[in-house]
Amino acid sequence: MNKNLIRNLAIIAHVDHGKTTLVDGMLKQSGIFHEKQVVEERVMDRNDLERERGITIMAKNTAVQYSQYKLNIVDTPGHADFGGEVERIVQMVDGVLLLVDAFEGPMPQTRFVLRKALEAGLAPIVVINKIDRLHARPKEVVDEVLDLFIELEASDAQLEFPVIYTNARTGTATLEPDTPGTDLKPLFDMIVENIPAPAGDPQAPLQLGVTLIDYDPYLGRQAIGRIHNGIIQVKEEVAVLKAGGETQRQRVTGLFVFSGLKKIPVEKATTGDIVVVTGLLDINVGNTIADLENPVPLSFVSIDEPTMAVAFHVNKSPFAGQEGTYVTSRKLGERLFRELESDVSLRVAGTDTPDTFLVSGRGELHLSILIENLRREGYEFEISRPQVVERVIDGVRSEPVEELTLEIPEEYVGIVMERLGSRKSELINMQHKGDGLVRLVFHIPTRGLFGYRSEFMTDTKGLGIIHHAFHHYAPYQGDINTRSRGSLVAFENGDSTTYGLENAQERGELFVGPGVPVYRGMVVGEHSRPGDLVINVCKKKQLSNMRSSTSEISAKLTPPRPMSLEQCMEFIADDELLEVTPKSLRMRKQSL
Repeated sequence: MNKNLIRNLAIIAHVDHGKTTLVDGMLKQSGIFHEKQVVEERVMDRNDLERERGITIMAKNTAVQYSQYKLNIVDTPGHADFGGEVERIVQMVDGVLLLVDAFEGPMPQTRFVLRKALEAGLAPIVVINKIDRLHARPKEVVDEVLDLFIELEASDAQLEFPVIYTNARTGTATLEPDTPGTDLKPLFDMIVENIPAPAGDPQAPLQLGVTLIDYDPYLGRQAIGRIHNGIIQVKEEVAVLKAGGETQRQRVTGLFVFSGLKKIPVEKATTGDIVVVTGLLDINVGNTIADLENPVPLSFVSIDEPTMAVAFHVNKSPFAGQEGTYVTSRKLGERLFRELESDVSLRVAGTDTPDTFLVSGRGELHLSILIENLRREGYEFEISRPQVVERVIDGVRSEPVEELTLEIPEEYVGIVMERLGSRKSELINMQHKGDGLVRLVFHIPTRGLFGYRSEFMTDTKGLGIIHHAFHHYAPYQGDINTRSRGSLVAFENGDSTTYGLENAQERGELFVGPGVPVYRGMVVGEHSRPGDLVINVCKKKQLSNMRSSTSEISAKLTPPRPMSLEQCMEFIADDELLEVTPKSLRMRKQSL
């Protein structure tokens, strides 16, 4: 295809501002689906975890035809934890749609993803979405976006960004917020006019940068990337240039381009095309597929280093091996190192002990998604409390600091400030948003956020909104006590009983109900005071001819607190582990 008729763009935004919903609308209006076809919402989020949580985790490619133009679109994650996906996507595209909520305005991750796009010199289009929201303030939000561009030192050309207003859910776009739109045609026109055609020379030697890796059970590893120069053909021999200067001679067995949600096989592709290449062994993100006679590598974008680490151990609890399929250190190690092939922002390292691996990622969500994927695949293991990745900068011990943004009703400002004060936070900005809401922006050590989310939800009666993203490294700020209460620890092996739990619940909040198998050293609840307390939740009421065995029915038990994976990771102390199996999450003391 003529490269002047191609537009390569990414959609970037803060989480939940409507990227995937907008892509849905673009796909539907470009005629990808036939009229009677039933299409589910957020069709791009194909992974089970993405659909369950309503977030995008992996960047996805699609392509739509508009008039004679082909628009290659990449839907990127909004969470900073998956920023590695965004960082490498900028190499694939020439422009970005920056989506901003018409009520919330720019948020922490908006700043993060926009900074990456501006640094790469991409042409921006600002899309103010959700203009139908109650209290939407599109004009003010445009001013806030301009301030953000200036703050991030955008070039003069980037500061002249065009603006369009959309309602992604109804699939409409308009150039004026007060004029209702009828379809997304104004957005398509703006993309064609403002996003440049791909640079590069089809006559030059081949250079294709691998940005994403996919896997197909029939075709094996698939390298996804953009052709920066030259032409690639099926069955031709190419040079695969790896990090460290290694060159491999390999043959292309399959070549595909995107059309809607499908991959269409083609015989050849040219400069500017985003393609899927199959048949290349051991190919990884960051490799260059080049001309065999004249192999020239492409420079790869720098990926921010991880800020948080977790130790993965082989499960050694009394219940080890009962629920998982893969339980050995060899299987666990193989799976963790395999993850590195597709996740560029993850690091895995062996330790002095053969059954322990140190896994570093971009945040709690990044690591918890990996853990959840492993348990769904049948792996069983234990993890330690997350630790921050410290650095020595100019001879000074330094730690990661997050920008924390909270939106809360006014009456909760006092309690929130008090809680965050003890976690070494610093208030950067306070803004009254009307309607009784206040936006607070803090800088806080990453350590200070451990365990804070559940505390925040309790303090604000579930009405607060919390977001955070890595901001910078700063000198270590001293000890932080993020947990003011101890654990309730089981005294013996057995099944929990109503009688034992009734006595235990007076000492704190329980995580288990009656009839749950427990073992000595397992954490079964949160103590109401500092320090751990050993309790017997398996205790049975002694029966005699004076007591009826049915008298237990009258016992009044408070329902146990359900603990998600992230809540367990936040809760465990330094001397505790989280046992993860396909069926269960159990917290326990390291020493039983």
